[in-house]
Amino acid sequence: MWNYLKEIFSGGYSLLVGMWITLRHTFRRPVTVQYPYESLKMPARYRGHIQLVFDAATGQPKCVACMACARACPSNCISLEGHKPEGATRRVVSKYTLDFTSCSLCGLCVESCSFDALEFSKDYNLAATKKDEYVMDLMKQAQGKQEK
Repeated sequence: MWNYLKEIFSGGYSLLVGMWITLRHTFRRPVTVQYPYESLKMPARYRGHIQLVFDAATGQPKCVACMACARACPSNCISLEGHKPEGATRRVVSKYTLDFTSCSLCGLCVESCSFDALEFSKDYNLAATKKDEYVMDLMKQAQGKQEK
């Protein structure tokens, strides 16, 4: 009999505690945002996909196609090509492709780049219906952002 009453009081107490928590949070400001119309500001440490960094003076990517990022990538999701134009002192990247479906966002490519030519983007709204849309040409993507 005593255990029966003890369970009733314990259940009533837990019910009151739960109701108190619900009542307390009812009058607080909501945490959610209206997603398509509002978006959250990404923290400084957020890691999106990688993107090329362009030199402000020349308007060209800082990448010299040394392949250090491709060698450092454990997922083998980076492929790039470069050439050395006539009269130039260094190589220039001509194609930089990232397969984001296999990227693990480990950051080894960014760390291995001694020219500071790669950084993490703050893009987080990457939705697509086809796998091919996640194979990104970073040269075209960066040129499109510069034009805006």
